Amino acid sequence: MKRYKPYIRPYISAFILGPILMITEVLGEIMLPKMMSLIINNGVANRDKAYIIGMGIAMVITAGVMALGGIGGAYFSAKASISFTSDLRQALFEKVQKFSFKNVDDFSTGSLVTRLTNDIQQIQNVVMMGLRMMFRAPGMLVGALLMAFLMNARLALVILVVIPLLTLAIATILKTAYPRFERMQKTIDQLNNGIQEALTNVRVIKSFVREEYEEEKFKKANQDLKDAGLRALNVVIATMPVMTLAMNVTTLAVVWYGGNMVIAGEMAVGDLTAFTTYIVQILMSLMMLSMVFLQSSRAMACVKRVNEILDVEIDLTDERSLRPDLFVKEGRIEFKDVSFSYDGKEESLVLENLNFTVEPGQTVGIIGATGSGKTSLVQLIPRLYDVVSGSVLVDGVDVREYSLAHLRNGVGMVLQKNVLFSGSIEENLRWGDEEASMEELRAAADSAQADGFVSAFPKGYDSEMGQGGANVSGGQKQRLCIARALLKKPKILILDDSTSAVDTATEAKIRECFNTSLKDTTKLIIAQRIGSVENADKILVLDDGKIAAMGSHEELLRSCEPYQEIYYSQREKEEVGA
Repeated sequence: MKRYKPYIRPYISAFILGPILMITEVLGEIMLPKMMSLIINNGVANRDKAYIIGMGIAMVITAGVMALGGIGGAYFSAKASISFTSDLRQALFEKVQKFSFKNVDDFSTGSLVTRLTNDIQQIQNVVMMGLRMMFRAPGMLVGALLMAFLMNARLALVILVVIPLLTLAIATILKTAYPRFERMQKTIDQLNNGIQEALTNVRVIKSFVREEYEEEKFKKANQDLKDAGLRALNVVIATMPVMTLAMNVTTLAVVWYGGNMVIAGEMAVGDLTAFTTYIVQILMSLMMLSMVFLQSSRAMACVKRVNEILDVEIDLTDERSLRPDLFVKEGRIEFKDVSFSYDGKEESLVLENLNFTVEPGQTVGIIGATGSGKTSLVQLIPRLYDVVSGSVLVDGVDVREYSLAHLRNGVGMVLQKNVLFSGSIEENLRWGDEEASMEELRAAADSAQADGFVSAFPKGYDSEMGQGGANVSGGQKQRLCIARALLKKPKILILDDSTSAVDTATEAKIRECFNTSLKDTTKLIIAQRIGSVENADKILVLDDGKIAAMGSHEELLRSCEPYQEIYYSQREKEEVGA
C-alpha cells in the first residue's frame, strides 16, 4: 500500500470520515434490537403506553441519526474511492506516456486499455465497499456478539460453533477465486485486443469480405470470456447459499433453544426477539465480510496488473542526460560503430557496425530491401530506441546526453505509418507548433502540397478529421503528416517512406520545397523509389543491417550492384507501365 499513499493523501479526510460515519449506523443497529426488547418486556408486558411512546420516539431519533451517518459514510466513501482511482488512472496513463517503444512492445494495446479502465474500476469498487464495510461489518459482528452474550451467554454459544465453520468455507472459496479472477481479466485483454483490431481495420475486413471470419474470431474470444466469467462467478454463486444456509440453520437453532428457555421462564420474550435479531446481524456481518474478501480477490488480481505497469522500468530516460539544457542547433548526424537489436542482445542484431556522417543541411537518401533496417536506423536519431553498442551523435553530442524533450523537439519525423487524430485539420497540424500563426500553418501545408486540397474542403482547416484520418486519402494523409512535421521547423527532418502514396509530380514539388524552405535542415529520406532520392547529396544502401554502399546516385550506379539492380528493375516497370 505504500506506493498508493500519494493517491490517498489528498483525500485522507474522506478516507477517515467515511468509515467513522458508518460507525454511527452500526451503533444504531446494535441499539435498536435492545430498545425493541425493552418495549416488549416493559411497555407491552405492563401495558405502559407512555413507556412505549417514549421508547418509540427514541428509536425514531436513533434511526434518523443512523440514516444521516449512513448517508454521510456512503458519500465520503464514494468521494474517497472515486478520487483515489481517478488519480491512480491519471498516474497510470502518464506512466504509459513515458514508455519507450520497447516498453510499449511488451504490452498489447487491449491489455493497456483494460488496465486503465476495467482494472481501475474493480479497484474503485472494492475500495468503496471496503470503506463502507471497514468498521461496519466488524463493528456489527463484535457489537452483536457482545450484546448476545450479555443477554444469554449459554444461548450465544451456538454462534461459536457456526463462525469457525463459516470462516473455513469462506477461506476455501477465496483461495479458489483469486486465480479465476486473474484469468478473467486476461480474457478481457484478449477480447479488447480483438475489438480494437477489428474496428481499426474494418475497411480491410470489408474489402476482403472477411466479416464472417472476424465474427467467428470474436465469437471465440467472447465465449472464452463468458467461460472465464462463469468460472469466476460460480465462486460468488456458491458463497451466498452457504451463508444463507448457515443463517437459517443458526436462527432455527436459536429459536428452538430460546423458545424452550422462554417456556421454562429462563428468558423474556423481548430478549429472545432481540437475540434473534443479533444472530441475524452477526451472520449478516460475516456475509458482508465474505463479499468484501471475495471482491478483494478480484481487485487484488487487478492491483497486480496495475502494479505491472507502475513497476515497468523505463529504459529510455533522462538519467544519463549530462547536458539537459542543450538544444539541437545545426543538425549534424554521426553514427559511430552503431549496432542495434530490439531485444538488446548482440545475438539478434538488426543493425551492425554502422559508420557514416551527415553534414548540416544535407539530404541523405536511404535505400534497401524490406527488413534491411532502414526504419530501425532513423529511429535511433530521436532516441526512440537506444543502441546496443556504439553511439549516435547529433551536433557532436551523444543523443543520450540530451534531454529527450530537447532532442525530439529538434527532430521532425514522419513515421512509416501515418497517424492523424480526431479533431480538426488545424488541430492536427498544430501538433508541430501550438503557437504557430495561421500564415505559418498555411505555409507548412503549402510546402507539403496540402494547402490546395484542404482549402477545397467546405470548412477548410476547420474540417473535422475522422478517427485516424479515415475521411482523407492515403496521399492526403501523408501530406498532412509532412506539413505537421514541417511546422515544427526541425533541424533534422526524417521522412520514413512518407511519400509512397503521393504521385511522382506532387512528390517532385514537395522535394523542390525542401530544397528552398528547408535548405538549412538536415533531411533523411527513406524511400522505395530511387527517383525519390536520386538528387540527394548522399545515398545509403542498406543490406541486412549493414551499409552495402554509400555515395551519390551517379557513383552508386557505377559501383554498387544492389543499387543497379533496384534502379534498372524500377526503370523496367516504369517503361512497361508507360
